[in-house]
Amino acid sequence: MSDNPRDYRSPPDLLHDRIILITGAGDGIGRTAALSFAEHGARTILLGRTQAKLEAVYDEIVAGGWPRPSIAVMDFATAQGDDYAQLADSMEQEFGRLDGLLHNAGILGDRSPIEHFEVSKWLEVMHVNLNTPFILTQTLLPLLQASDDASIVFTSSGVGRRGRAYWGAYAVSKFGIEGLSQVLADETSAQGRIRVNCINPGATRTAMRRAAYPGEDPETLPLPESLMGPYLYLIGPDSRGVTGQSIDCQ
Repeated sequence: MSDNPRDYRSPPDLLHDRIILITGAGDGIGRTAALSFAEHGARTILLGRTQAKLEAVYDEIVAGGWPRPSIAVMDFATAQGDDYAQLADSMEQEFGRLDGLLHNAGILGDRSPIEHFEVSKWLEVMHVNLNTPFILTQTLLPLLQASDDASIVFTSSGVGRRGRAYWGAYAVSKFGIEGLSQVLADETSAQGRIRVNCINPGATRTAMRRAAYPGEDPETLPLPESLMGPYLYLIGPDSRGVTGQSIDCQ
């Protein structure tokens, strides 16, 4: 295997018998990751806010002959503590553990200067992009600790490492994700059973990218399918010992 995760080539059975939850699994990178993880043998839990989209991904996985997934419908903008607790309880009853958690869901919010950024929109973006990954991770930590080899992957961004004008709450939320990932990685490193990393997909042909750059030709951007090497590397066993890192897909 290359030392560069971007060149990673995974064996077909990489994720055999692993239980992996993907947020934002209904479309874009989340959908592609769910399909890729299932193809590599994982039992996937598809979490998203739109039942019909999750069912479509479910059908694709079943049609591929891969392990039957589970569906969890949750809108992070409105979810309350009981919703998280119920999710954890149902996973505990069905699986007894969690081997992987990909935090992919997120919203763009407004592209506007700080001077004019709407406060309510700021709070919404910070909640969905930063608070809910914290709450979900905290709620599911007992299940992750029940795994012999668990991986948490947070989704970051280039604007979460160096702020850029007009990226507002989205950029600040991704700075927060980088910090959350580093803190949790340091807290779990001594035990050695949970690794925590960030992934930055970069410019990708997704609906969020189109919203952020409406004048850009999407045909010039890579498809999510071309980014799966680093995702498989971080979520799978070959990244054992790698924690507290932030990896670029491009």
